[in-house]
Amino acid sequence: MRRREFIKVVVGSAAAWPLIVHAQQPSAKVFRIGFLGLNTADTLPERLEAFRAGLRELGYREGQDFVIESRWADGKYDQLAPLLADLIRLRVDVILTHSTPGALAAKQATTTIPIVVAAIGDALASGIASSLARPGGNITGLTIFNPEIAAKRLELLKEVLPDLKDVGILLNLANPNKDSILAQLNRVAQPLNLELHQFDARSPTDFEAAFAAMAARHVGALAVIEDPMMIANAPAVAELALKQHLPSCGWPQFSVNGGVMGYGIDFPDMFRQAATYVDKILKGAKPGDLPIQRASKFEIIVNLKTAKKLSLTIPYSLLVRANEVIE
Repeated sequence: MRRREFIKVVVGSAAAWPLIVHAQQPSAKVFRIGFLGLNTADTLPERLEAFRAGLRELGYREGQDFVIESRWADGKYDQLAPLLADLIRLRVDVILTHSTPGALAAKQATTTIPIVVAAIGDALASGIASSLARPGGNITGLTIFNPEIAAKRLELLKEVLPDLKDVGILLNLANPNKDSILAQLNRVAQPLNLELHQFDARSPTDFEAAFAAMAARHVGALAVIEDPMMIANAPAVAELALKQHLPSCGWPQFSVNGGVMGYGIDFPDMFRQAATYVDKILKGAKPGDLPIQRASKFEIIVNLKTAKKLSLTIPYSLLVRANEVIE
């Protein structure tokens, strides 16, 4: 072989080496994220999309860098344990869930798989963590001021109805977060000169009886406490409140679904922030070392269409504070 030809062979072979080595490299891991949803699959699309958007912003590509294994409880809390067992069998790299029941169920199901809670009513009161700064264990995420938010709804109802005396509180008493919420509601009700009446609804089949009891009590307005089951059935609750001519206040999406007012946190924003926790955990961070963040974005939504149907006048001072007014 001539010298020039020999050099061409050697150089050509050397140039091909990186390609050969690269081809023999094992493919990058596709992370498996297990999502435990407490509602039905069609109730949280904007929240899950916000989570996916958060991961995309961090450089992740769905199907190439991560996949989401979703399991839905359809509002049935007794299904949480078997659904989590299924995710654990899949050997997911991290579990994403939401609300107090979801967080407690996940914490009981595993002490090794990292857990991120996108939104929990009160991480300290529920026993999820003993400290927000250093939660410890295998769980972290974002917490909201659920008792304070629920109490704010009483203030909004009183602002719209200054002569209001009796308020119905519709909630799911099966939710472990109920005690701290009711305690805060009662603290706020006294200076507002309001008498509160509790009405329990643990499934949609309880709504008719609950609203019949409200009519018997002659309550003047309704405050709805968010719960995965309530959120999944917001249109039905709003329709029953309208049918009974009850001014109502719930979480922001409740107003979009027909309630008069909504006050609370921006849930999609919290799910977007949850993506940053998942990113850090997938890169090696320990959940117990990641501080639990408090919600920082709150919003008021007023549904003037529903207010007009009830011949209800919303004060201008409230309208100018609203993030959205539905007309």
